[in-house]
Amino acid sequence: MKIGCVKEIKNNEFRVGLTPDNVKSYVAAGHHVYIEMGAGVGSGFGDEEYVAAGASLLEDPKEVWELVDMMVKVKEPLEEEWPLFHEGLILYTYLHLAADRPQMDALLAGKVKAVAYETLQETDGSLPLLAPMSQIAGRLSIQEGAKYLEKTYGGEGVLLAGVPGTPKANVVVLGGGTVGYNACKIAYGMGANVTVLDISLKRLETLDIMFNGRVQTLVSHDSNVERAVKDADLVIGSVLVPGGSTPKLFKRAYLPEMKNGAVFVDVAIDQGGCGESSHVTTHDDPVFIEDGVVHYCVGNMPGAVPRTSTIALTNATLRYGLEIANKGIEQAIADSEVIASGVNCYDGKVTCQNLADSFDDVEYVDIHTLI
Repeated sequence: MKIGCVKEIKNNEFRVGLTPDNVKSYVAAGHHVYIEMGAGVGSGFGDEEYVAAGASLLEDPKEVWELVDMMVKVKEPLEEEWPLFHEGLILYTYLHLAADRPQMDALLAGKVKAVAYETLQETDGSLPLLAPMSQIAGRLSIQEGAKYLEKTYGGEGVLLAGVPGTPKANVVVLGGGTVGYNACKIAYGMGANVTVLDISLKRLETLDIMFNGRVQTLVSHDSNVERAVKDADLVIGSVLVPGGSTPKLFKRAYLPEMKNGAVFVDVAIDQGGCGESSHVTTHDDPVFIEDGVVHYCVGNMPGAVPRTSTIALTNATLRYGLEIANKGIEQAIADSEVIASGVNCYDGKVTCQNLADSFDDVEYVDIHTLI
């Protein structure tokens, strides 16, 4: 199979879909890999490393798109890339289509076989291709939140850990999954007072055990969320519905009740965000202030640490990418419900239930009826 990887063109996105080590693995399996020149530079991988690994370098990204059977990326294709779709192309990347109807329509019109990292689910219910970026985003959310609490960025001027004789900051984490756990871990490690809310009592019990009872756990419902964020200095939104739109747990009505200069980091913004007041921002212009609350809603947070993010992501994606390349996507789907769970669009049809449910006029089609 012809495998391709192009340079990401999203604002300040320096990650890359394949590392030189990944190229070696695909080439060893009998595939040919085409890389756009400079694709890996932002993550610290030079063109010469890709050549040494066995890849063919191409200067024009359009040529890569046109030539390959499977395109491996990090982020969703932007509008200027949509005309490069061709029927039968396998697209293997993050897509977040529930928050991007135009992209979904473009994939359907192009009859692209779109495999989304964020919906591929293992037999134990885990999301192995989302997990590494969720780990990074969760840890980064506290790092960024702490920065924007500084007065020079519009924050209230509070140090998370405080110092002897001063109050510690109150950190509230909405959602106790992978992002939420990692946010709690860093916030607790930095010395803040941490509260985490989740709808699952079992998950809250697990978190209570993990943190030896030193993190406050609360059941997530409107009253508890409102009370918690009212006293918060930093709120982390880490809610997830795999492949679907994110519920708006952080209400606009809470903002006037919060501290002036409090910070809200909406890690769920890729899926539409869990805040009613959220809208996507970029690393160039990451924050905005509404009702005195600083909002950080960058759509590709892990792109700020591309070396770590690329290595972590590709460690996870390589295994499934090789399975698709070695068998062909139809056989891979037939052999594996895990691979099947990642397919969001196929031959002009939506094949992810949560994605279809995000729109009133979109029909879900079982992928097994199409192969």
